[in-house]
Amino acid sequence: MPRTVDERHRAELLERIVDYVYRHGLAELSLRPLAAAVDSSPRVLLYYFNSKEDLIVEILARARAQQQRLFDRLKMRHDASPREICRAIWSVMSAPKSEPVFRLFFEVYSLALQNRRRFDGFLKRAIGDWLAYLEPPLIRQGHDPAAARSLATIILAGFRGFLLDLCATRDRRRIDRAVGLWLDMIEELKSTPKRKAIA
Repeated sequence: MPRTVDERHRAELLERIVDYVYRHGLAELSLRPLAAAVDSSPRVLLYYFNSKEDLIVEILARARAQQQRLFDRLKMRHDASPREICRAIWSVMSAPKSEPVFRLFFEVYSLALQNRRRFDGFLKRAIGDWLAYLEPPLIRQGHDPAAARSLATIILAGFRGFLLDLCATRDRRRIDRAVGLWLDMIEELKSTPKRKAIA
C-alpha cells in the first residue's frame, strides 16, 4: 500500500530545515546533526525527502521562494526611475533579516561554480531571473532591449558586489555610502535613453 505523506508536517519540517541551513550552511550538511537540530531523525527525513540530494533541491527551492517573496512586496510606480527602483531593491537586500537568505545564495553560487551538474540550473536562474526583473523598467525609460540588457547586467553586478561585501564585513555605513554614489551614476542612465548596448 503506498505511503501517505503528511504534507503539513513535511512543510513545517522543511521550514525548520531551511532555518538550520541559513545558520549552518549547506556545504557540510549531514543528515544526523540536521535531524537532531530539527527534532527529527535521519529515517524521517529520508521518508519525507527521499535522499539528501533531493532534500537539497527542496531547500534551494524554498530559499528561492523566500527570496522572491522579499521582492514581491515592492510596489513601484510604473514611471519609477532606475535610481528609485535600485534604492528600493537595495533596501530589501541589505535589511538584516535578508542576510541569511543571501549568505546561502552566495554559498550555493560558489558550490555551483565548482559543480554545475549538482546544482543544475541554479546559475542560469541566478542571472536570468534578475535580468528579467530589471530590464522592463529600463525599457519603459526608453532604452532599447539590447541596451536595457547591458544596463541591467551592470546593475546586477553592482548589487552582487555590494551585497557580498555586506555579508563579508557588515560594514553597513561604508557600503551604504558607496551605494549612494553608485545610485548617482545609475541616475545618469535616466537621462541617456536608447544608448547602444556595449559590444
